[in-house]
Amino acid sequence: MALPIDEAFLKEFLVGLLNVPSPTGFAEKAIAYTEQALKAWPLQLRHTNKGTLIAEWAGRSNTAPRALTAHVDTLGAMVKEIKENGRLKLSKIGGYSWTSVETEGCDVFTAAGPVVRGALLVIKPSGHVFGAEVTETHRSDDNNMEVRLDARTASQEETLALGVRVGDFVVFDRRVETGPAGFVRSRHLDDKACVACVVTAIKALQEAGRQPAQRTTFHFSNYEEVGHGGASGFPPDLVELLTVDMAAVGMGQTSDEYHVTICVKDTGGPYHIDMTRKLTRLAEAAQIPYKIDIYPNYSSDGEAYWKAGGDVRVGLIGPGVEASHSYERTHLEALVRTTQLIIEYLLND
Repeated sequence: MALPIDEAFLKEFLVGLLNVPSPTGFAEKAIAYTEQALKAWPLQLRHTNKGTLIAEWAGRSNTAPRALTAHVDTLGAMVKEIKENGRLKLSKIGGYSWTSVETEGCDVFTAAGPVVRGALLVIKPSGHVFGAEVTETHRSDDNNMEVRLDARTASQEETLALGVRVGDFVVFDRRVETGPAGFVRSRHLDDKACVACVVTAIKALQEAGRQPAQRTTFHFSNYEEVGHGGASGFPPDLVELLTVDMAAVGMGQTSDEYHVTICVKDTGGPYHIDMTRKLTRLAEAAQIPYKIDIYPNYSSDGEAYWKAGGDVRVGLIGPGVEASHSYERTHLEALVRTTQLIIEYLLND
């Protein structure tokens, strides 16, 4: 019999986590938010030196220890240069196009303490002033983008006086929205949607008085968007690793916003066939609607562990997310179905 899923908790936790700023390298508050939720249950919690949150749960057996990984870190930027006009040139954190955040509001988190508001613009934003040059601006070029600060500054000196420095983290507005149709629209559903699914699955097992079939390590990483979040932090006797990360939705993909997807291959190559077949069997046995897909431009923390030498079987599942690494959207159905498949994986050998 399927365990009940607290959909209200899933949604509330996700919205809260989405609203916590956490670009890679600046994810401490999102780690703390996740840890606070996990403290409600008798899990062994610790942090790695790198800042990854680890939650250990003894299972009914210890013959084939497992882990699940999902990441709290997101896309973002850092201040690369304070320009002579007082505006900021940025350096990206993670892979995205400037067009996806052009005109977006942002916060500059200064090392001195104050948070300075601003917006990301092309350097020639006004058609009234620049005419045809606006449409000719190469928006993919770092040199053609700048942050206009919401402060009285028109010089490098005035911006420095605000406390802004090179290396300060810049967080773009998430613009989280939910509604009666069941959609969740926000930046950074990758991968906070999956963190919410994992935490909700743990809640379902705990409240039902159930244990995982095997000793399980929950690994909440903080460096996935730059490629090495899953490179460390797992126990040496690990046999299987289930990566929970968003499914890529778009032209040519089978994934959509209403299903859990089992990914069989991405840029790094095929995932382990035994894991893929196991996940497929579990979904079918529990009558969980699912998709199978291949992602052409994608990598995961499971692959990061493989590349670091991890001798484990790796699989990948996640809810479909439309417009990934842009202004993303998914549906509660995909989140619930992903949570259901996580539960089935935890409960079964």
